[in-house]
Amino acid sequence: MPLPQDIREFLDGYPDVSDDTRLNANYEFYSNKRRCRPDNLLVDELHELWKTDYNKLEYKHGYIQWLFPLQEYGMNYEAQPLQKHEITLMKADEAILERLHRSYTMMLGFYGMELVSRDTGELRRADNWEERYRNLCRAPHNNLRISRILKCLSEMGLERLNAGFLLFVLVEQSAHNQLRTQMIVGSMDKWWANCLRNDRERRWINEVVRKVRARPDFVFTDDDYQKALKRREETGFLGE
Repeated sequence: MPLPQDIREFLDGYPDVSDDTRLNANYEFYSNKRRCRPDNLLVDELHELWKTDYNKLEYKHGYIQWLFPLQEYGMNYEAQPLQKHEITLMKADEAILERLHRSYTMMLGFYGMELVSRDTGELRRADNWEERYRNLCRAPHNNLRISRILKCLSEMGLERLNAGFLLFVLVEQSAHNQLRTQMIVGSMDKWWANCLRNDRERRWINEVVRKVRARPDFVFTDDDYQKALKRREETGFLGE
C-alpha cells in the first residue's frame, strides 16, 4: 500500500527540513537543564514522578513531543521540532541516551510491556499486561504516540529497539490473538512497520507482517521472535 507522507519524509531523512542552530530545546531538555512545557518538569523529574502514573501518561499530551522529539511539528506548540544538529549532540551523549532508554521503558510499561534486552530489543509482557492492553486497544491516540516513539528511536541510532517492539506485537497478534483490533492492525501495517530506515530490515518485517495477514495457516510464534532477534545479534540481519 502507498506509504503515508509523514513516513516518506521520515524515511528520506526530512530532506526539506532545515537546521536552525539557534534552537536547542530538545538537547537542553534531555540534558536535564530545561523544563518541558506545559508540564514544567525536567526530564529526570518526569521519569521519577510519572513512571507508573498511568492517568497522567494517558490524559496528558504535551509531554510526548518532549520525550520523543522529531523533525516534524506535533500538537504541542510549546515544544520545538528536533534539529539536525541536536541529533548529532544527543547521539554522542551517553547520559542522554540513558534518559531516552528510560523514556522508552516508561512508555512500554504504560503499554503493558517490559524491555528484556537493550542489545536485542526483546520485549515481554508486564505483570499488568491485560489492563494495559485493554487501554491500548481503546485509546487511538496511543497509535500516533507509538509512531512517534519508533521514529525518534531511529533518529537516535536505537533502531534495534524498533524491530524488537514490532515483532513482539506481531507475536501477540499472530500467536496469542492479542492487540488485534482493526485500529492497531491498521497502524501496525501502514505506519509502525515502516518506521525503520534500515531498508533490509524494514522489508523483511513487512514481508512477515504480510504473511501473517494473508495466510491463516502462518503463525509468527514466540520461538520465531527469539530466533529472529538472535540471528540479528549474530549476523546483523533478522532473516535467514
